[in-house]
Amino acid sequence: MLATVHTYALVGVEATPVRVEVDLAAGAFPGLVLVGLPDTAVRESRERIVAALRNQGLRYPDRKITVNLAPAGLRKAGVSFDLPIAIALLVASGQAPPERLGELVWAGELSLEGRIRSIRGSLSMAVSERKRRRPRTLVLPRGNGAEAAAAQGVPVSEVGALREVVRLLLEGPAGFRVPAVPAGRQALPRPPALGADLADVRGQTAARRALEVAAAGGHNLLFIGSPGTGKSMLAERLPGIQPPMSQEEQLEATMVYSAAGLLPPGSGLLAQRPFRAPHHTVTRAGMIGGGSPPRPGEISLAHRGVLFLDELPEFRREVLEALRQPLESGAVAIVRASQSVRFPCRFQMIAAMNPCPCGRRLDPRGGCRCTPRMVANYLGRVSGPLIDRIDLHIEMATVRFRQISLTQPSEDSATVAGRAAAAWQRQQERFAGHPRVRLNAEMGLPEIREHCSLRRRSLGLLRMAMSRLNLSPRGYHRILRLSRTIADLGESDEIEEAHVAEAVSYRVLDREEVG
Repeated sequence: MLATVHTYALVGVEATPVRVEVDLAAGAFPGLVLVGLPDTAVRESRERIVAALRNQGLRYPDRKITVNLAPAGLRKAGVSFDLPIAIALLVASGQAPPERLGELVWAGELSLEGRIRSIRGSLSMAVSERKRRRPRTLVLPRGNGAEAAAAQGVPVSEVGALREVVRLLLEGPAGFRVPAVPAGRQALPRPPALGADLADVRGQTAARRALEVAAAGGHNLLFIGSPGTGKSMLAERLPGIQPPMSQEEQLEATMVYSAAGLLPPGSGLLAQRPFRAPHHTVTRAGMIGGGSPPRPGEISLAHRGVLFLDELPEFRREVLEALRQPLESGAVAIVRASQSVRFPCRFQMIAAMNPCPCGRRLDPRGGCRCTPRMVANYLGRVSGPLIDRIDLHIEMATVRFRQISLTQPSEDSATVAGRAAAAWQRQQERFAGHPRVRLNAEMGLPEIREHCSLRRRSLGLLRMAMSRLNLSPRGYHRILRLSRTIADLGESDEIEEAHVAEAVSYRVLDREEVG
């Protein structure tokens, strides 16, 4: 007897439809043959399914069983195929009715006692199912339903054990329906640093302004300063001044965390922008993504959020160089011999570094013993092409006692966030006809030509800066994007000379010797 069950295979952060076909052959030598490019975890499903059926009081067919995962050319990975294979076995052996199989999509891992465990990527499955003209009911393990229901528009049911599955097929999914989760529900704990306020930062007026400009336009930012000047403190406060995520951004970011298996059971959509701060010992695969099957790296986990790289020159050269293409394209492709997987990574990079090996070169008290060659070698650990992709470079001075001891607080995050939100709103209106561009930092050449025209004096200032700083064409275009953001913060439709001058002042490392 033949039975067909519908499920999904997770490929990167996307879910691809898969048909699980099971055939029971009478009179043949008993056994199970699994075809369709399964990985080790899928091949091991036989042992879990046999034990789960017996421990739930169900019968494992004593026949030759052929399981085909179609399309056969797509590699299948993970444990989510346990449940659909078990369902197909129950239907093919007559232990469950086949009538409702066309209305249901299954995914779940089986324990040896027959319970159904949570899986990765249930939100991606719901998003793919939502694209159908008539979405089917998605049957998931208990704890994954809220995540999938957050996609909205797809019926979702939860099951906890194989016995419930038989009842679901007999009675229908109405009693198992999971209500939709509000879009603003927070899926991950809020990191303590994100609750901090800019009012805690004393002094550093220029660095605070640079942080505001970066938040307003989605620009990459590099802080350069001696240890203890507040570089990390400022970087950790960036999410607090960024405007809230749109529902589309929440969905995109949550799909990445779902595919990585980092969402707690019962979670909905991410409410806060991700903030990732990997240690400088991170590997290339940990930063970019990789493994078998490929998993998202730190840059994808920071999608629609912030990637903070502290002690930038201490990162391995190969890791930093691997960031160049994702910073431009907003996506990374992990290529293996058997498949190619694409992960989104539209993140805002904030980095921090010392000005020299000892860190005291900018300290007015002196004490730096680094030679010019030592400084050049240190700065050369970060390549010129990578520096070129960072819009703002800002040197941070040492905070004096008088600034630290002031009792009057600095401007708080809420005030700065209000100005950044107003600038974001101007950009949303400007790029309403450009579906791939949301912020000034994402503008391509056509958008720059349309929205970053300069008057004669502003153009002359930029020409002089290009000549003196020896800027590359990429650096030229980044100054234009940055000038547009500064003008937006000033509620100006035109890019004035002062806006260009401020943008040029943020290109500190263009005056230094970098690799």
